[in-house]
Amino acid sequence: MSIGFRRWSNSLVKMAEELNSSTTTTAGAKRWSFWPSLLRWIPTSTDHIIAAENRLLSLVRTPYTQEQVSIGSGPPGSKVRWFRSVSNEPRFINTVTFDSKEGSPTLVMVHGYGASQGFFFRNFDALARHFKVIAIDQLGWGGSSRPDFTCRSTEETEDWFVDSFEEWRKAKNLSNFILLGHSFGGYVASKYALKHPEHVQQLILVGPAGFTSEIEHMSERLTQFRATWKGAVLNHLWESNFTPMKLVRGLGPWGPDLVRKYTNARFTAYSNGDSLTEEESRLLSDYVYHTLAAKPSGELCLKYIFSFGAFAKSPLLYRTAVRDRQLVHDVNQKAFTILTHSVFPQHV
Repeated sequence: MSIGFRRWSNSLVKMAEELNSSTTTTAGAKRWSFWPSLLRWIPTSTDHIIAAENRLLSLVRTPYTQEQVSIGSGPPGSKVRWFRSVSNEPRFINTVTFDSKEGSPTLVMVHGYGASQGFFFRNFDALARHFKVIAIDQLGWGGSSRPDFTCRSTEETEDWFVDSFEEWRKAKNLSNFILLGHSFGGYVASKYALKHPEHVQQLILVGPAGFTSEIEHMSERLTQFRATWKGAVLNHLWESNFTPMKLVRGLGPWGPDLVRKYTNARFTAYSNGDSLTEEESRLLSDYVYHTLAAKPSGELCLKYIFSFGAFAKSPLLYRTAVRDRQLVHDVNQKAFTILTHSVFPQHV
C-alpha cells in the first residue's frame, strides 16, 4: 500500500468518525447523503462545512454567534424560481455576528465568487474593534442553503443574490448599515445599493468585479487568443458553465490535495503582507475544500453575470453613471468608496 493511499484512507476514516460522532445538524441544514464519508467519492457534507468554519474561526479572538437565518421559500410575489428548487422548503443564510461595543455602527460583509465569509478571518478582530461586524455566506455558497440554480438570464441571476440578501436583511431587522462587498460580492453589494439605497448608509467595494464590459477591455491580444483552438475550448467551457468547483468534485478524494496546493500558493507563496502560519493554512485549506466541493448552486451564476474573460454583461459603470446622483444622495452622500485589495493588510 502506497503512502499516498494510506494518507487518503486515514483522512477518510477520520472524516467518517467526525460525521458519525455528530448527532445533530445546524438548524435547517440537511445531510446530503446517508453514506458515511468513507464511502463517498466527494468527502464532504453540510456538517463538514460548519465544522470547518468553526475550526477556522477559532483563530479569531473576538467572540461571535453563528446562526442560520431563514429567508423563507421564495421572494413574495415573485414568479421567478430564484431560490426555490422543486419544493417550498425554507432556505437559510449562514451568518456570523461578532461582539462589539454598544452603539457601534453595523458593518455587513459580503464575500466574492468561489469564497465564503471565512475568507475574512484575519480581518474580523481588527474590524470588530470599531464595528458590529456581520458576515454572511451568500445563497448557494458556504454554509448557506444550496438550492437548485434555476436562473436563465442576467436579470434573474442578479435577483437570486439581491433579493435573497434583502430577505435576509428583513429577517435580521437591519437598516442604515455599512455594506462591504469584495470582488463579486462588490458587484452584488452595488446592485443591492442601487435597488435598496434606503438601507445602505455607506457602500464599500474592495477590489470589485463587474464595473466594465468587454468593450472597454477588448485588446488585440485577447481577440487573437479567442481565435485559437485553446481560446475556443475555454470559451466553450465558460458558456457550458464549467466551474473550477467541478474540477475539485471530479477529483473526488484527491480534491483536498488540489485545494491545499491552491491555498498554499494563493495565500502563502504569492500573498501580500504577512504569510499564513502553518495552522492558518491548514484550517483555511480544509474550509475552502468543503465549501468548494459541496453541491453546485450559486457558483452557476458565472456565465449569466460575466462573459468569457470575466467581463460584466450588465456593467456597474453604466448603471451608476445613469443613477450616480440618486445613489450618492440616497446613501448619505458618502457611499461609493472603491478600494483595492490592500485595504486590509491581512486580507485573504
